[in-house]
Amino acid sequence: CCCCCCCCCCSLLSRRRSHALAHSRRARGGTTKLAGAAAAAAAGVAAAAMPHLDANMGVAYSALLAMAVVPIYVGSHRSLYAKRPSDALTSKDAYMFPLLASCVLFSMYMMFKLFPKEYVNMLMTAYFLVFGLIAVGTTLSPVVARVLPNGAGAVPWRRTVHFWWDDEATDFEMYRSDWIAAALAVAVGVWYATTKYWVAANVLGVCFATSGITYLALGSYKVAAILLTGLFFYDIFWVFGTDVMVTVARSFDAPIKVVFPRDLFADELQFTLLGLGDIILPGIFVALLLRFDGTRAGVIGDEAKATLPFTKTYFNTNMAAYVAGLVTTIVVMHVFDAAQPALLYLVPFCLGTSFVVAVARGELSELLAYSEEEEEEEEGADK
Repeated sequence: CCCCCCCCCCSLLSRRRSHALAHSRRARGGTTKLAGAAAAAAAGVAAAAMPHLDANMGVAYSALLAMAVVPIYVGSHRSLYAKRPSDALTSKDAYMFPLLASCVLFSMYMMFKLFPKEYVNMLMTAYFLVFGLIAVGTTLSPVVARVLPNGAGAVPWRRTVHFWWDDEATDFEMYRSDWIAAALAVAVGVWYATTKYWVAANVLGVCFATSGITYLALGSYKVAAILLTGLFFYDIFWVFGTDVMVTVARSFDAPIKVVFPRDLFADELQFTLLGLGDIILPGIFVALLLRFDGTRAGVIGDEAKATLPFTKTYFNTNMAAYVAGLVTTIVVMHVFDAAQPALLYLVPFCLGTSFVVAVARGELSELLAYSEEEEEEEEGADK
C-alpha cells in the first residue's frame, strides 16, 4: 500500500506547476469542540485499554500519532488553494487501485525473496529519495517564505521543461524561498543517504505525506468511497492472509514509513512504525472533506479567504475520526502484540463518520453529489 501510494505521489509531484502558501488557523465553533472531545475520548480509551503501557512506548505511540496527524492537517489546508494536477482519479482508477497496489506489493515481496536485500533497498532508496527531495522542498518552501519573505515585486526564475514521460510541459517557477527550501531538501537528502538515520527518514516521510495530501485529488466523494472500500479489503488480505505486507514493511529500508524507537535510550534501537499509505490515503479523503467545507464557504482557490476561520464541520469530525481510528489500531496492535492493517480501522471510522454527519445534517445527497471535476471545468470556462 505504501509503495503504490508513494509511486502515485511521485508521479503527481513531478508534474507540479507552482508552490502554494498555507497559513491555516484553527476553526471555531461546535465542531471544533466535538473534534477535541472525540480525540480526548480516544486517548482515554487507549489509556484504559493499555494499563501496563510503559512510558517509552507511550512516547513512541504519541510520536507516531503526531507524525500522522500533522501532515493531514497541514496538507488538507494547503489543498484549499494548491494547484493540483487536473487528472483526478476516476471511478475506474479507484476500482483498479487495490489491484495495482497488490501487484506492486507482491513484486516487491518477490524482489526481496529473489535478490539480495541490500541491492533492492539501494535501488528503491535512490528512487524514493529523488522524489522525497521534491516533497521536502515543496513542504518547506511556504515555511521559508513566511520567515524570509520574497518581498514585493520579486521576480521568480522560470523554466518550461517537457519530460519524456509527460504529455504536457511542466512549468517551473522558483523564488528565493524556493531555492532556500531546495538547499535544505538537498541537505536532508545527503543526511539520509549517508547515515540512514531514522530522524532523516521521518523528515522525508512526513514531507512526502504532506505533499501527497496537498496535491493528490480524488475527484469526488463517490470515488473516494470506492477507493477506500477497496483498500479496506486489500489491507486485510495482505496483512492477515499472508506475510507479504509485514515482510516488505520490515525489509524495505526507504523513506516510505515513519518510525520511532520503542526505547530511545536502549543500546540497540527497535522501532514501531506506520506506513505512509496509512497517512496519505485517509489524509486525501479528509482533505477532500475540507474542500467540501471550503466549497460551501466559498473559499476554494482563494488564499486570503482560506486562511480565515470558516465552518469545517466535515473536516473537524473526520480529523477526530482519523485520530480515533489510529488510536484503535495502536491499542489493538499493543494488546495483541501483532501487526494490524490500519485501514481496517481507519476506513470505517472516516467513511462512517462522514456518512453519519451528512445524514444528521440532512446533507447526504449534497455530499454524494460533490465533485471537484465539475468545479475545475467551471473555473476553466470562466477563464
